[in-house]
Amino acid sequence: MKGGRRMTVTIERWGDNDLPLLERSNTPEMTAHLGGPETPEQLVERQARYLRLWETGEARMFRIEVDGVPVGGIGYWKVEHDGVPAWETGWNVEPEWQGRGIAREALRLVIRRIVDDGTRTLLVAYPGVDNPGSNALCRGAGFEHRGSDTMPWRGGELTFNTWMLDMSPLDLEGREPDMEETFRGPGLDVTRWSPFYLPHWASRATTEARWSIGDAGLELRIDGDTPPWPPAIDGELRVSHLQTGQFSGPVGSGIGQHRFRDGLTVREEQPEQRLWLAHHGVMDVRLAAIRHPDAMVAFWPVGFEDRPENCGELCIAEIFGAELDDDGGWVGVGVKPHHDPRLRADFEKIRVDGDLTRFHDYAVEWSPERMRFFIDGRWVKTVAQSINYPVQLMLDVYEFPRADGTRDTAALPHVLRVRRVRTFPPG
Repeated sequence: MKGGRRMTVTIERWGDNDLPLLERSNTPEMTAHLGGPETPEQLVERQARYLRLWETGEARMFRIEVDGVPVGGIGYWKVEHDGVPAWETGWNVEPEWQGRGIAREALRLVIRRIVDDGTRTLLVAYPGVDNPGSNALCRGAGFEHRGSDTMPWRGGELTFNTWMLDMSPLDLEGREPDMEETFRGPGLDVTRWSPFYLPHWASRATTEARWSIGDAGLELRIDGDTPPWPPAIDGELRVSHLQTGQFSGPVGSGIGQHRFRDGLTVREEQPEQRLWLAHHGVMDVRLAAIRHPDAMVAFWPVGFEDRPENCGELCIAEIFGAELDDDGGWVGVGVKPHHDPRLRADFEKIRVDGDLTRFHDYAVEWSPERMRFFIDGRWVKTVAQSINYPVQLMLDVYEFPRADGTRDTAALPHVLRVRRVRTFPPG
């Protein structure tokens, strides 16, 4: 934010007139982690190299702009890392613009371009060990730290960290699921699915899903007469939902799964159910979203929560109907800690081209060290932290209340279509 207004960060191709931007970045302050300023002759050569390497396809250099104002630079260029073709990236932001998330957004834009390019799936960065900002930026973008080293640099030595971001596609070749649900019917498999949405905070009577199973798989539905799930604590929100586990404490206690706000108490004690829990490996779903401003669909496994801190969420797909358009839409992926103090929020909305009301695949590859998220098999995000306890699967369609209290009854039912859910053991 600048002056109370949201800034728009863009990256633009480095041009013939961008030598002054290099000159502004060539101060002792800006080059403190790079061995100091370059000479004017070296800057002219660098400017020419940026332009030349773009033409040869060896590098892509960009101006970072905020609301059209140049504030720094970022780019990526071809390297080999341990014999593997890779891109290397680096960046700078002028001092008066630092601390506002500009480099983070510019790096996110670069990563999206590299994914779209598709020619190399490994991105590396080598910030100096004494550069806390750049190292934190790598960590926050999902890079994994792979050690440090020292090399000669500008007449001295540079000790740097090695950060790697694996953007390779999801590879399930030769792997068999340990559980697979294709919703072939004739009814819902109650050994896997409980058709109630957090019933301990309300009741089974008000939280039971509306569903059907046909040739296309599962349909989770919000109808005209679907009641709000718990009006006393969540207003007019309507939900149709399946989950694969259930845990709660006794009536009157605050012990229960998914404590989405403070002060919740159990209203209807539920039997413990461990129907289909996962712990590391791959989870994927094939579903079709709903294009309507009142609707949202989601697949978000959450901690079984038999201990209060075991409540983190792996958000594999969260799609708001208001964020779909004729060309595509936004899909939320990442990690939400809820009440798990060991996790930090790392959630991002990814732009996806195409009709998201058709079936698409959404997946996570989950290890003890990291979580890699995919859409239609294509890498979209890495979170360099992990949830290290069992999670239960959650499938949802929501209808959000309008401010004026009306409902678009002509658009009902809102239907989430799901063709398949799978889990794979660690590979």
